[in-house]
Amino acid sequence: MDKTTLQEKLREGLQAVLPIMAIVLVLSLTVAPVPTNVLLAFLLGGVFVIVGMMLFSSGAEMAMGPIGERIGARLTKSRNVALMLVVAFLLGLMITVSEPDLQVLATQVEETIPRMVLIVSVAVGVGLFLVVALLRMLFQVSLKKLLVFLYLGVLVLSFVVPRNFLAVAYDSGGVTTGPMTVPFIMAFGVGISSFRSDENASEDSFGLISLCSVGPILAVLLLSLIYHPESAAFSMPVTPTVTESVQMGALFTEALPDYLSEIGIAILPIVGFFALFQLVALHLEKKTLSRILVGIAYTYVGLVLFLTGVNVGFMPCGTYLGGVLASLRYKQVIIPIGMLIGYFIVKAEPAVYVLEKQVEELTQGAIGGKALQRSLSYGVAASVGLALIRVLTGISILYLVVPGYLLAIILSFFVPNIFTAIAFDSGGVASGPMTATFLLPFAEGACIALGGNVVTDAFGVVAMVAMTPLISIQCLGLMYQYKSKRKTVGARSTDPFAYLDDKAIIEL
Repeated sequence: MDKTTLQEKLREGLQAVLPIMAIVLVLSLTVAPVPTNVLLAFLLGGVFVIVGMMLFSSGAEMAMGPIGERIGARLTKSRNVALMLVVAFLLGLMITVSEPDLQVLATQVEETIPRMVLIVSVAVGVGLFLVVALLRMLFQVSLKKLLVFLYLGVLVLSFVVPRNFLAVAYDSGGVTTGPMTVPFIMAFGVGISSFRSDENASEDSFGLISLCSVGPILAVLLLSLIYHPESAAFSMPVTPTVTESVQMGALFTEALPDYLSEIGIAILPIVGFFALFQLVALHLEKKTLSRILVGIAYTYVGLVLFLTGVNVGFMPCGTYLGGVLASLRYKQVIIPIGMLIGYFIVKAEPAVYVLEKQVEELTQGAIGGKALQRSLSYGVAASVGLALIRVLTGISILYLVVPGYLLAIILSFFVPNIFTAIAFDSGGVASGPMTATFLLPFAEGACIALGGNVVTDAFGVVAMVAMTPLISIQCLGLMYQYKSKRKTVGARSTDPFAYLDDKAIIEL
């Protein structure tokens, strides 16, 4: 990848992370005193996150996308449905088991649910629903009808499961579709749809992430009917205790080997599948293969740096900051502050850039990346506000997710199908590692300071972040549709994106 492209990726990383760092720095110097060691770890972690984002986004374009797309296209070309389903299940299973976001959540709740019990349940859910997503694409089943049926089932099941499982189950759906899963699965869908010549082929390439998000929710809800924990407990992030600069450096360098190993295990299944397909079917030329291998290296190093930064620097700071703000005399101030952080933090999610790029490419620029990102930011800001209201009041997550998902389902009947597909994909994409390692600890710290139940009141932040984009993106679809109809009344076209007016979109 050329120097100009890397500079562009660096600029994107700076634009995404610097606002969050500035907000935390201002708060820590004014109303929310944070220990110097925690603040310095956060700032150094921010440097790791910026460089990691630059390398990851570059690697995703060079390797993860092309690998998924080529494997998907080759499987479709084989016309062997049984092989396609087996490969889809195994891919979903293996990628999910090593998804960093899921590891973070499972570690925090292992005192309530054994770590491997939760991970395996979620992985099986993703594998099965990746199979469902594949069958939907092959047989052109309506995504809208399928999502309505599944989410209604989730909501009904939510009323009969133990309360301790609810927030964790909904959070599981969000953390599953993280930086390892999203680029590969989205590209896999593009590859599968590439051999269809009908006008809905591009539209049907969306929806895999949304189905792979609902699978884990159902899996954990069903697990709760079998597994009954004796207590509701969680593991607190460890606050760094260092007194000088060398110890601060050691805090990060000592964590690097763990993430080198963790991400190596995460990437290995994808690399193995690609190597097998390269030897058996793809036979890519040397230049293309070299570019993909360099992209894999970028992805690997980028994710290692990113996760080291968010886990070592961001997580302890989020916990401490949330506790300090909730201890203020006017503790309600935590809601607008949290919403401001949420507005900017979604821009730092690595997988968001992958979604924006695919949306722009498959809609020929009709749906702009900036409009999509702005809608995501509004949605995540609202979700953090709702999550912090839960922390302050202790209300059940059902009072938010039931009306929220019902509203999303109702909106799906009034917006173009493409926006419903993108919206439900966006929910999984927005709830990535930044949410799991900063917003969730932020809510945990506030909940502890207020004396609440962390498992039932603080967990659910990821679920809120995964839910609100379903509404905000579909509201964007309503706006597009309204402006387009005003400018093109009576127009007819075979182009599936003809209802989108470029000028109207730019004006938004």
